[in-house]
Amino acid sequence: MIAPVPHAVVVDAVARALAEDLGGAGDVTSAATIGAGVQARAILVARAAGVIAGLPLVVETCRQVDAGILVGLSASDGDMVEAGAVVATLTGPAQGILTAERTALNFVGHLSGIATATRRLVDAVAGTRARIADTRKTTPGLRALEKYAVRCGGGVNHRFGLDDAVLIKDNHIVAAGGVGAAVRAARTHASHMVTIEVEVDTLAQLDEALDAGAQVVLLDNMSPADLAIAVMRIGGRAVAEASGGITLEGVRAVAEAGVDVISSGWITHSAPRLDVALDVVSNPRG
Repeated sequence: MIAPVPHAVVVDAVARALAEDLGGAGDVTSAATIGAGVQARAILVARAAGVIAGLPLVVETCRQVDAGILVGLSASDGDMVEAGAVVATLTGPAQGILTAERTALNFVGHLSGIATATRRLVDAVAGTRARIADTRKTTPGLRALEKYAVRCGGGVNHRFGLDDAVLIKDNHIVAAGGVGAAVRAARTHASHMVTIEVEVDTLAQLDEALDAGAQVVLLDNMSPADLAIAVMRIGGRAVAEASGGITLEGVRAVAEAGVDVISSGWITHSAPRLDVALDVVSNPRG
């Protein structure tokens, strides 16, 4: 089961996107070219193979534009589909369908691209203990949706925001006076219910983090050889997370070093969108 996005988040995201697209005058092109009573049928087609994500936003976009649009889903979020697959059929007022088109496609193309990129990394590390996780490198305002797309692709979510967990990074370490000092301060300040993670760049920093009681260590930009040494030093005392410079070509070697988690910002901030199109298949004047 894929944990869904709260419905209120979907409603709000669609409302903001439609307000941006419609402006004050609405869809002047559809209003000028298609009569108000004309009905149409259109299909949502994946033009490339990939993992689908974002169909609830397609449904909500149509609902907000015109409740008379009926959306029949022939796929579910998380499904791998082939090029040419029909994932949804829209029937109802032609004006409304065309008004909803771009907003719906923007959501489903972007989120399906994230899900597809995630699945490729997940497949690349299959058979190892490593799980693929996202980061906070997300599009402002779309974090909940993008992290949902990661789940659709088989990945797991890192912290959602700054309030989820303590993650001590390089600048915190400098300001606090070192890895050990930062971790000890965090353990004093944070509740026992809050996870403490620290980013380390070297094996010496790793030793400091472990001695200070870090629960998770983020092994940043380490080679597979150094990662393997780090995993041995950790010896199960903390969760081992690898991050930095993760690529599809290199992720398998990172996983085989024995880490528990591999986090990637690329899957949310740079994943190419999946090519999904909307095609009207009945004559809107018929």
